[in-house]
Amino acid sequence: MNYRHSFHAGNFGDVVKHAVLALIIEHLKLKPTPFAVIDTHAGVGTYDLAASEAARTGEYREGIARVLAMPAPPAELAPYLAVVRAMNEAETGALRWYPGSPRLARALLRRGDRLFATELHPEDHAALAAEFRGDRRVKTVLLDGYQALAAFVPPRERRAVVLVDPPFEQPGEFERIVEGLGAAHRRFATGIYLVWYPIKARATIEAFHRALAESGIRRILLVELLIRKPADEARLNGCGVIIINPPHTLEAALQRCLPALARVLAQSRGAAARLEWLTPE
Repeated sequence: MNYRHSFHAGNFGDVVKHAVLALIIEHLKLKPTPFAVIDTHAGVGTYDLAASEAARTGEYREGIARVLAMPAPPAELAPYLAVVRAMNEAETGALRWYPGSPRLARALLRRGDRLFATELHPEDHAALAAEFRGDRRVKTVLLDGYQALAAFVPPRERRAVVLVDPPFEQPGEFERIVEGLGAAHRRFATGIYLVWYPIKARATIEAFHRALAESGIRRILLVELLIRKPADEARLNGCGVIIINPPHTLEAALQRCLPALARVLAQSRGAAARLEWLTPE
C-alpha cells in the first residue's frame, strides 16, 4: 500500500496508534525520571485536514471526527483527545488540524523529556524540522527509520518508547520490522517498542506474528482493530499495534476503551477489536 501520510491523517489507524502512544507516554510520566520518545518514521508534525491530500480522501471523517463526536468518549482517550482539541481550539467549530505522532508526543512531554524524530522523505523532513526548529527537547534527523532504530537505542535516559510506523510502500516491510526490532531489542531490551501495521491480507499478518513470536522477544502485546470483515484483501480492513514491554497499566486501559473504539470506528459489519499476548513473560 502507498501510505504517504498526508492522505490518511486522522483516519482510524491514527486513532488507534495515537491513543496507545498517548497512554504509554502518560504511564512513563508517573515516574519523575526523564524518558525519550524515538519516532523512526515521523512524517510531519502537523497535518492540515483542509489541504488537498486529506480533503481528497476524507478519511479523518471516519476516524478522529467520529471519536471527537462521541458524547462520552472513554476516559482512557482523554490525553490523546486533549492534544487534538487544543490544536483546534482557535477554529470556529471545524476540525482543521491533526497532530502527527511527533507533535502528539511533544505535546505530552515534560521538561527534561526528549523526542527524536527521523524522516527519510526530504519534503516531509523539511516540514518536520521547521515545525520543531528552536525546540531543544526535539531532535529531527533526515534518516531511514530502520537506521534510526539502530542508532538511537539505548538513549541516555535508559527509559524510552520507540514508535515504528513505516509507510508500507515497499515489499518486505514486515521482514524489515522483525529484523530491526530484534537488533534494537538486543541493544535495549527494557525499552517499550510500539509498531503500527495495516491489515489487508490475513496470511501476511499471521506470518508477521509468527516471526515475532519466534524471534525470542518476550512480553509482546497484540492490539488489532477491524473496521469491517476482512473479506477483500485488496482493501485496508483494519490495523494492528504490537507493543513490546507494555506498561503494566496498558492492558487494562485498552480492555476498557477498545470495544468503544471498535463500535465508533466500524465501517461495515464484522468490525471488532482484539487484545491478546503474542508472547508472555
